[in-house]
Amino acid sequence: MKLDGDMQIAVLMGGPGAERDVSLASGKAVLKALQEKGLKAVAVEVVDTQPVIPDGTGLVFNIIHGTFGEDGGLQGYLEDLGIPYTGAGRECSRVAFDKNLSKECFVKSGVPTPASEIVDCSDGVKRPGMPVPFVVKPPREGSSVGIRVVKHESEVMAAMEHAAAISSDLLIEEFVEGRELTVAIVDGEIFPVVEIIPPEGEWYDMATKYPWLSGKSGGSQYVCPASLTAAEEVAVKEAAKKAYDALGIEVYSRVDVLLTSLGSPYVLEANTIPGMTKTSLLPMAGAEAGYSFGDLCVRICELSLAARR
Repeated sequence: MKLDGDMQIAVLMGGPGAERDVSLASGKAVLKALQEKGLKAVAVEVVDTQPVIPDGTGLVFNIIHGTFGEDGGLQGYLEDLGIPYTGAGRECSRVAFDKNLSKECFVKSGVPTPASEIVDCSDGVKRPGMPVPFVVKPPREGSSVGIRVVKHESEVMAAMEHAAAISSDLLIEEFVEGRELTVAIVDGEIFPVVEIIPPEGEWYDMATKYPWLSGKSGGSQYVCPASLTAAEEVAVKEAAKKAYDALGIEVYSRVDVLLTSLGSPYVLEANTIPGMTKTSLLPMAGAEAGYSFGDLCVRICELSLAARR
């Protein structure tokens, strides 16, 4: 569905969650791109769960990562107001954002994904039944917030206590050694695979994703397209698309996958509001697929309008 040049697009950025600063950077980039395309885009900085949407808004471009923006909260709020928005719908967003619920969908649909268990820490922090090494994840945070990789028994309880301060129902996943890959999918079109290479001795967390947040240089390196054999590329893309379909994602997403040395892919999660900053991976993959940043933003708007109607 083509955009009307007179339609006002409100770019919602910021939000009340831990990824606020990243969202502000994404929002500013999207706002600039839409304006450079000659569209009537305005910025709305969100600080709580009751954002004021400017009168006359025909579409909200939701670029709030994590809490409220990605978990179905903003989607439901906008649906109650009758305002169309970009990206996945309310229920899909809720399930995809919750690592426990999305893991359940993956298992039911036969998506290759690491073995896991849920540990209820509502009445005290407990040790998981799974042997080390494993990964401890608060289920409803993005950008690796609260995640700890546990390789030694002495690290278990500190990691559990750290994550339990964020959420009581923790996802514990077996640690899978492999290359970190991500696959962007827009309206079913699978973009070239991106490989993520964290600094030596580190893993892909907030600090290595967004070193500019703390004024540091360096951070993770990215290769697009990833150097894969034909068989590996097919396996990774098929796993990512299967996860995308299992969650019923509308419009666009970015699916994170580990690839073992034996060529086996393991899906970790799907991001329904992927980053759109200068170091973000969806625009990188889009560029390799032939989409400029501005064209990608416009396509997301057009697909979203069609999906909402």
